[in-house]
Amino acid sequence: MKKIAELTAELAAPVAAERGCTIWDVEYVKEAGTWYLRVLLDKEGGVDILDCEAISRKVSDLLDEADPIEGSYTLEVGSAGAERALKRPGDFVRFMDSPVTVRLYRNRDGRKEFAGTLTGFDEGTGAVTVRIGDNETTFEKADTALVRLRVEFS
Repeated sequence: MKKIAELTAELAAPVAAERGCTIWDVEYVKEAGTWYLRVLLDKEGGVDILDCEAISRKVSDLLDEADPIEGSYTLEVGSAGAERALKRPGDFVRFMDSPVTVRLYRNRDGRKEFAGTLTGFDEGTGAVTVRIGDNETTFEKADTALVRLRVEFS
């Protein structure tokens, strides 16, 4: 699965760059019996539908030519979104001091989800530190299902 995502990212990167976009993430996942190849984009000022359409058409043609996937799948090209998942060390560095939501695999203090401000990331262990109110809490990588940006409305 990873090989398909990596190949797709390599094929899509120059196409995205033509439209001033970068590849945020590529996922190849099976959901409800259907395979999805998702290309998530980022762009200063935001990704629009015209970016998605143009990139989708070109990437689809490149994938047809390279033919790395046996069987059928659905190609989806879209924005990574305002509440995007943070996965790579660079994501955590880039969004330090930003509002985030941390989702855990198991309950901690009676809940699985915590909202706060990202204040630390240990690249060696993958641990994430979040300020929740006046306290800082560290979540170990093994306990953390997801860390994503959180949009706050005033």
